[in-house]
Amino acid sequence: MDMFDKINELYDKRRQVELGGGDHRIEKQHEKGKMTARERIEYLLDEGTFVELNPFIETRVTDFDMNGSGGKGEGVVTGYGKINGKSIYLFAQDFTVYGGALGEMHGKKIAAVMDLAAKNGFPFIGLNDSGGAKIQEGVSSLDGYGHVFYRNTIYSGVIPQISVIMGPSAGGAVYSPAITDFVIMVEKTSQMFITGPKVIETVTGEKISAEDLGGAHIHNSKSGNAHFQSESEEEALDIVRQLIGYLPANHKEKPEKLPYSPDSHANQSELRPDLTELIPLDALRPYDVKKVIDQVVDPDSFLEIHSKFAKNIVIGFARIKGETVGFVCNQPKYLAGGLDIDSSDKAARFIRLCDSFNVPIITFEDVTGFFPGVKQEHAGIIRHGAKILYAYSEATVPKITVITRKAYGGAYVALNSKSIGADLVYAWPNAEIAVMGPEGAANIIYGKDISESENPEQLRQEKIDMYREKFANPYVAASLGMVDDVIDPRETRLKLIQSLEMLRNKQEERPTKKHGNIPL
Repeated sequence: MDMFDKINELYDKRRQVELGGGDHRIEKQHEKGKMTARERIEYLLDEGTFVELNPFIETRVTDFDMNGSGGKGEGVVTGYGKINGKSIYLFAQDFTVYGGALGEMHGKKIAAVMDLAAKNGFPFIGLNDSGGAKIQEGVSSLDGYGHVFYRNTIYSGVIPQISVIMGPSAGGAVYSPAITDFVIMVEKTSQMFITGPKVIETVTGEKISAEDLGGAHIHNSKSGNAHFQSESEEEALDIVRQLIGYLPANHKEKPEKLPYSPDSHANQSELRPDLTELIPLDALRPYDVKKVIDQVVDPDSFLEIHSKFAKNIVIGFARIKGETVGFVCNQPKYLAGGLDIDSSDKAARFIRLCDSFNVPIITFEDVTGFFPGVKQEHAGIIRHGAKILYAYSEATVPKITVITRKAYGGAYVALNSKSIGADLVYAWPNAEIAVMGPEGAANIIYGKDISESENPEQLRQEKIDMYREKFANPYVAASLGMVDDVIDPRETRLKLIQSLEMLRNKQEERPTKKHGNIPL
């Protein structure tokens, strides 16, 4: 046998690895409406950029007629490549080989590529499609999971981590995506659950489908475990490409600033006259804060995150004059924009994500307070609400708040007030900043006078107007330095542009410590 024979043998082995579980299993994957691991990689990455790593790793188990994986790649493809010219590392589980089940070597193969991603400071993407642990390997498969979980954790906040659920993700497998920064799920073909439907039926007698237990809609709208829901695998991978565009490669860098060419360089071109009409003066009338966001960001640049979960808060990435920013905004269309347990968790985690990767945070505030009620109190609204306070206070990136209408009580403090570290706070001239709304305050402060009045409704309205004028208007807060400026709503985008420019070199040190203890 000469060198050419050896080379031919090499290519034969590579072809065998690339074929995975074989034509029959690939066909079954396609019948389910799913791509194979390699097809997903090919779609996601820039053409011709994928470099595979450790293709010949195999299980060491010989029991149960396994006798190694037969050169099939151990049920996972790993390597690196580029997305829109940006380097990334990734793995894609191959359901055609052992159902993508994770064992000892499968886990170590993923861990090895994660280590490379962290050492080189590049984002890491996981394409998950696995039936769970490889039972034939016993406790060794659990050890494989542990190696992955550990790296998800220690590299959290070091490099961006994105998980795409493209099939089942069951049992211990769900905890790796749960630690990552983003989870994307595909309708009808992806599921996440700790305990499968059959086990639940056996234990409780309750019958439930896999989709209803842990499908894309459930985790996007009810549990909040997933951030995006797509109609197809292609759309899910397109979302990954979008996210990579908003994020830096690692925590030491800032997101790439894109070129921006407005119609005119004059400040006049950045004015937004429509903002005067979008938000009603009547504090009880709802409006869609997404329309306000669209007015102040670069055209078509807003990418909403967690859009189906806790709709009373809106979060997402956008660009302002080409620069990536993160938005945290009350949504008056839902629960009057009040803060409850789910919205508190949603906002706090996004704030910490932005802070991890040097993304400035812009807050649009229109909030009546934390959501009242026995159910919320007993479920821990105090603990969950404290997460927002903690996240904003901890963050050292540029932090800008615009109070568009209401800012009452503890929620005013929690939503990036000056007292917890906001760099700049602006208020529109109609803003009401107070311990509570004028209506409620008047009832408490002047309750006796109102009840004894010959015309209680007239006196009540007079007291409401007086309280609003004396205590709740934005100039009171501005006179105390709690608001940096009261601005013309039409100038909001211009003020944000100027603020981001002035805060670009912001540096802020915190006391040296191992880490804080956020109220989880």
